[in-house]
Amino acid sequence: MKDKRRGRHTVQFSSPPYIVSTYTIAGPLEGQGPLRDHFDAISKDGMYEQKSFEKAEAKMMEDAVNEVLRKTANLPEYIDYFVASDLLDQIVISSTTASRFPIPFIGMYSACTATALCSSIAAMLIDGGYASKVVVATSSHNSTAERQFRYPVEYGMQRPPYSQWTATGATAALVADSGEGPRITSCTLGCVIETGIKDPYDMGGAMAPAALDTIVQHFEDTSRDPDYYDLIITGDLGEFGHELLKELAQSQMNLKFPNNLSDCGMLLYNKDQGVDSGASGCVCSALVLFSKIYKELCKGAISKVLLVATGALHSPTSCHQGESIPSIAHAIAIER
Repeated sequence: MKDKRRGRHTVQFSSPPYIVSTYTIAGPLEGQGPLRDHFDAISKDGMYEQKSFEKAEAKMMEDAVNEVLRKTANLPEYIDYFVASDLLDQIVISSTTASRFPIPFIGMYSACTATALCSSIAAMLIDGGYASKVVVATSSHNSTAERQFRYPVEYGMQRPPYSQWTATGATAALVADSGEGPRITSCTLGCVIETGIKDPYDMGGAMAPAALDTIVQHFEDTSRDPDYYDLIITGDLGEFGHELLKELAQSQMNLKFPNNLSDCGMLLYNKDQGVDSGASGCVCSALVLFSKIYKELCKGAISKVLLVATGALHSPTSCHQGESIPSIAHAIAIER
């Protein structure tokens, strides 16, 4: 165990597992954005030929898992674990999807850090010798998450300019102990940070301090500098949170990033799509990582990426009771 730990929060994998294959399903708005040519599939509407938005989200995740198994010529019985996460009531989307596959299920809730946390657990299972193949999946849907955490879309609530648009879609990836593809070389699991923000629209402001905490801890644990990576990309801070992160890094840590810091929430949509500060949701970082970034890693256009997925850990109940929003960030290093 001591050989794998680096510092307080980081695990350095001795046999880094491969991200063998990915599959991405984007919603209609996401399919009009700058990454549209990189997605495997795009839904023509939010209903996805289902009777409710929740059923649509579950069917998207199910299809993503089926397709990543098909692409890798794997049957469910060849998979050791299915690790998944989503935003809805007791991760009901993940549980519903898991019921479709005879695979041992590990369901996790960590808000929009889902991609990094699920991938970290998959990598730990494989590097620890407890599994050889793990499927990770996540999803979110604008019309399911907005009415759970804020207001139904039909209500027409006036949104502040710093708010973000919950992304619609689902992704799945096969992580394995052998094969081809980029490898998960380390993960840094974050601590919960609470700064007193209570506005459920101000996700960027709530999550930026958590992103900085995990980034700084990763560099300290690994004795690396920001320029070690070709790309450091946060999960879904959006424009407001992204600028706040840079300001906090400079003022509190005297940390300057070279021109390699970006944010998935800023990359998923065009600015003229009416999404205010950018994207959020579990699938936000997953759609960006497992489409364009994954392809660039496979082709060798980039070789070292640090994904710092961010999540706001509030609930409808805590917001209604006026509680502040605790946040967290988890990081995974992916190298070719």
